[in-house]
Amino acid sequence: MAYTVSKVDIWTGEIDDQAGALAAKLEPLANAGADLEVVIARRQPERPGKGVVFVGPVAGKTSRAAERTGLRRASELVAVRVEGANKPGECHRLARVLADARLNVRGLSATALGKQFVAYFSFDNDADATKAVSLLQAAGGKQK
Repeated sequence: MAYTVSKVDIWTGEIDDQAGALAAKLEPLANAGADLEVVIARRQPERPGKGVVFVGPVAGKTSRAAERTGLRRASELVAVRVEGANKPGECHRLARVLADARLNVRGLSATALGKQFVAYFSFDNDADATKAVSLLQAAGGKQK
């Protein structure tokens, strides 16, 4: 299986848990020309009325827009993007490669569109993400 594998800087910030809060957070990024590959937003059950958003990649002038809207580069969260042909069991195969190397996956977001899939594995630090990139490349990936 051929995968395209790359690290993605993730930016994060708090949002209010109300209609329009996510759109308001994303608007300055869109206006700055951000080409986001991943956006994940969710409530924070432990903080009623609040949510959290994760976006990436953010670079150049879009990083200034992100900072102005209250987003920050997440130093405690590093993502690895894996893209490839969608086949039954691919997420399991990738997760098994990481598990066999004793890498703890902090989070996973994956989706398939037609015959392709994209998955974002998140890790607690850059060292684990770098190791994951190497392992996934060895498992059939190529670096983007």
